[in-house]
Amino acid sequence: MMTQAIAALRFDPAVPLWVLAALGVLCLLALAPALWRRARGVTWRLLAFAVLLFWLAGPRLVEETRQGLADIGLLVLDDTASMHIGDRARLRDQARAAIEAQAAKLPNLQLRTVTVPESGHEGTRLFTAIDRALADIPRSRLAGIVAITDGEVHDVPATAPPAPLQVLIPAKGEEVDRRLRVVEAPEYGLVGHSVTLKVVVEDLGTAHPADAARLTIRRDGDPPEVDSVPVGHVQSIEVPITRAGPTVLDLSAAALPGEISTLNNRAVVQINGVRDRLRVLLVSGEPNMGERTWRRLLKSDPAVDLVHFTILRPPEKDDMTPLNELALIAFPVRELFQEKIKEFDLIILDRFQNRGILPPTYLANIAEYVREGGALLMTVGPEFSGPGSLAATPLGSVLPAMPAGGENGAVDGPFRPRITPLGTRHPVTADLPGWKPDGPPGWGPWYRYIETAGDHGEDLMDAPDGSPLLLLEHVGQGRVAMLLSDQIWLWSRGHQGGGPQAELLRRIAHWLMKEPDLEEEALTAHFDGGKLMIERRTMAAGPPPAVIVTDPSGQKRRVALTASGPGRAEAAIGASAPGVWQISDGTRTAYAAAAAADPPEMADLRATATRLAALAHVSGGSVHWLDPRGAPELRMVDAGPEAGAGWIGLRRNHDHVVTGIASFPLLPAWLALPLMLGLAVGAWRRESA
Repeated sequence: MMTQAIAALRFDPAVPLWVLAALGVLCLLALAPALWRRARGVTWRLLAFAVLLFWLAGPRLVEETRQGLADIGLLVLDDTASMHIGDRARLRDQARAAIEAQAAKLPNLQLRTVTVPESGHEGTRLFTAIDRALADIPRSRLAGIVAITDGEVHDVPATAPPAPLQVLIPAKGEEVDRRLRVVEAPEYGLVGHSVTLKVVVEDLGTAHPADAARLTIRRDGDPPEVDSVPVGHVQSIEVPITRAGPTVLDLSAAALPGEISTLNNRAVVQINGVRDRLRVLLVSGEPNMGERTWRRLLKSDPAVDLVHFTILRPPEKDDMTPLNELALIAFPVRELFQEKIKEFDLIILDRFQNRGILPPTYLANIAEYVREGGALLMTVGPEFSGPGSLAATPLGSVLPAMPAGGENGAVDGPFRPRITPLGTRHPVTADLPGWKPDGPPGWGPWYRYIETAGDHGEDLMDAPDGSPLLLLEHVGQGRVAMLLSDQIWLWSRGHQGGGPQAELLRRIAHWLMKEPDLEEEALTAHFDGGKLMIERRTMAAGPPPAVIVTDPSGQKRRVALTASGPGRAEAAIGASAPGVWQISDGTRTAYAAAAAADPPEMADLRATATRLAALAHVSGGSVHWLDPRGAPELRMVDAGPEAGAGWIGLRRNHDHVVTGIASFPLLPAWLALPLMLGLAVGAWRRESA
């Protein structure tokens, strides 16, 4: 810091200024007659009065010792997501090194560097970072601001900063960009219906946008659909919701020639499929204790439309009562099992037996309904082994077990249902409340089960002797479940502690209707806190296999899974790239949608001067485009232009602090009084001569 001494003349009046002015007027009045007559000695009197007034004004010579203060320049570095596109980050770092090196060679300049970080959904907060930095910089020392940014700033103020703003943009010039913007996207859709997705393709930075662009739509793992959409116009896309759970749509627009990046040419939309109201058909073959359990369970769910029939009067029971006196509703066989059978999501046959009520054609319709994607749940009792067993009808072709035969096929006696080793892995029975792998289950007993033969389904629960109690099976595109006991109602009554009757039946019904959370062979993925969470469920034993993860750019990596329970394995990996991530185990494929971390930042990827040029020029600064040749020259300027071709300027403020003051009176009293007396005597002698 340079030190210098500055001398100056200052006055410290001995009397108030108005008194001094009044004395001056009196002196002029006293001299006026002599001046009018041009009397001798008037000059001596004038000098005497002047010395008097000058002495009363208190003239002093003041010498200040000053120490100069360095000017402060602010270097602002944009480090948001858009600055990592192309060579922007490299050009920024090169410019930073060059400016810092030049600033180090300039005397009396202190350069401070601040970084603009990611601000989430607020975009690039460049001037917020500048305001925080300026809070510690005196305005009298601020030389200027140099901002290295791509120009995509989302907090541009209405007024210019208090110093020249020099903007350096890491690009060769204005760029063009094409973006795909989702205008409207529903979060939920009803299964079996379609939702409308609205998108628009926009070309930015070009005076002549294209007329149309190619739009590719990928739905989960389905083959892509390609369509041509007009640029700049909102396009509606119909998306059918075919299943419950998330449906991931990956939309991408073809690249615009010359655009800097295709990152915002892609949009990811996740729509959760939900069922409206489930239509369930419950047919009870005869009144039984479990009938009320079924009805209470299904009626308690507001999302279920239940159609329930109980066969109270089979055909062989004819007591000659006239039909017009019967208070029973006729069983609409044709309507239910031929005309409207496909409208039901689930058919439950509760202790139903073949008594001729359903002709073989209608039973065959139920079997075909299952094969085409329907769901059938049967709870059986002794009637399953009798002459009216449904196993002996066309429906038997889709059942996972046949009756074992014998007198009635039923085994009576108390027992506690057990979950099989396979059942501990299946989501229907895994972690069922009350189950204890190392001891007897904590639920009450049942007292009857039906012996079967030729079982070929998944045995999830069995009796102590190994006889199956719960069989599940995939049949064609549909599913079948058999509960080989009519005693589950004991759990709902709390008999000897009861059991998880409602939870078990709920899981069975949801598995039959293909709820994703209850699939026994499943690979799922979702994002949580910036991490990709992967879960695999399988019925196969052995260590979990690794999966292949493909990021939105097409890069693949192998990820090992860690067992988290019977039939379950998990993994969590960092995943920051927006887009659709694909996870595959070689057989199944899952998709997870990662939205852009900062939509305002990614909405426009151009390097542009349009947002900052006006503000820079008003402040006295300029805009420069960086290229591989390096940053412009850095200069300190006193006045005049603060930027030019190939150079940028920082203002020299000449700010200082006073380190010392010395004061000397120019007319001390010991000199003023003799001088005034001498001049008065000289005036007297001149006048008397």
